[in-house]
Amino acid sequence: MGEYFLAVDIGASSGRHILGWQENGQLRMQEVHRFSNGMVRKGGTLCWDVDGLFREIVTGMKKCAELGKIPVSMGIDTWAVDFVLVDEQGERLGEAVGYRDARTEGMDDEVYRTIPEEELYARTGIQKQLFNTVYQLMAVKKQHPDDLERAEAMLLMPDYLHYLLTGVRATEYTNATTTQLVSPETKDWDWELVDRLGYPRRIFQPIRMAGTRLGALREEIAREVGFSCEVVLPATHDTGSAVLAVPSNEEKTMYISSGTWSLMGVERTEADCSPGSRSLNLTNEGGYAYRFRYLKNIMGLWMIQSVKRELGDAYSFAELCELAARAQIDSIVDCNAAEFLAPESMQGAVADFCARSGQQVPGTPGEYARVIYRSLAQCYKATVKELEQQMGCTYEKLHVVGGGANAEYLNELTAQATGMTVLAGPTEATAIGNLMVQMLVRGVWSSLREARECVYRSFEVREYKK
Repeated sequence: MGEYFLAVDIGASSGRHILGWQENGQLRMQEVHRFSNGMVRKGGTLCWDVDGLFREIVTGMKKCAELGKIPVSMGIDTWAVDFVLVDEQGERLGEAVGYRDARTEGMDDEVYRTIPEEELYARTGIQKQLFNTVYQLMAVKKQHPDDLERAEAMLLMPDYLHYLLTGVRATEYTNATTTQLVSPETKDWDWELVDRLGYPRRIFQPIRMAGTRLGALREEIAREVGFSCEVVLPATHDTGSAVLAVPSNEEKTMYISSGTWSLMGVERTEADCSPGSRSLNLTNEGGYAYRFRYLKNIMGLWMIQSVKRELGDAYSFAELCELAARAQIDSIVDCNAAEFLAPESMQGAVADFCARSGQQVPGTPGEYARVIYRSLAQCYKATVKELEQQMGCTYEKLHVVGGGANAEYLNELTAQATGMTVLAGPTEATAIGNLMVQMLVRGVWSSLREARECVYRSFEVREYKK
């Protein structure tokens, strides 16, 4: 048995600890701990329970020790844009506010009073989303100026968790770019932009690339979990890790990282910050080894997850797919409409959209699922055309990785809508990408190409055609 590596992969609804190792030329994995996650409302504000998340991280590490499978390194990935502020003693200031909170309403106008939207995109290449860190920081500046005045560091969510483990403050590149405050040319903070917006320079930590050895566990953490190991920065943005695990070395590769969000795009070596790219709301997020993930954020399986929850989890995702396949409704909604971001009722929001647009209103779980899945497929079709327009070429294959790769009905609809061959898998792409970076640092593979070839050999990839 080879050396063990630990990926802690935390998504918007759950987290898990995955041990990985190489055996007989294949990547093997074992889930050792899983826990729930979600925003909680505190005093009217949607927040993350970061203290609870850190307790779960420690619990999962203890389980590794109990199994006698001690990792030589570990790394954490999470969602993007959210952050905490810490003071000079390293204590957290305020709550860890979640991206679905309403505090950023109107903050885009505040930012644009200083820097026009067109210039902001030209400088950063990042699509406008009202929850981007640039707008969240403006909300802090306007609503809690004392916190910003006292802050010594802004740490994105995985950076804060790594800080609690090691005592080292740093910001990993792939996640840093989602703040809309990083230059795609210098690969560093856009200091002129930071100054113009009135954000204190001191809170922005050094940007480090995925693969950076951050340091060892703090002594008290090592004592508590029963071992010490190195902490290595993976691509801490979960999509950055997932894209690493796309099992293709072809130059023309299009992908969907399918989960709570559907992140659909291609890899490129230079950012496209053109007005045409901005008009399509395409984004240039940082990738491993300074690549760019040129993609569009699509609302994704958040919509079906919400419906499932509203139905009291009476149906599994597989059952909802089966019900959708048997339903007869043909209504379509705009998955990217703001009303689907955080509605009181997702079913209500879908029904309202259908009614306003003169379409049949769904009435059964299967009809709601069918409307959502068909709408996602149509959104994917439109995004393929936009990406091909900007890239100046066509794509024949579409790789779907992440949990959404299990949605066979959606994969079939996507192949039909796009006319592309859909290759679904691996489903644990984010954890795999996290492990890949750690194993590359350790020398298990000599290159990303070799690592992706191993992923292709190690996991099932299902094919869907029109």
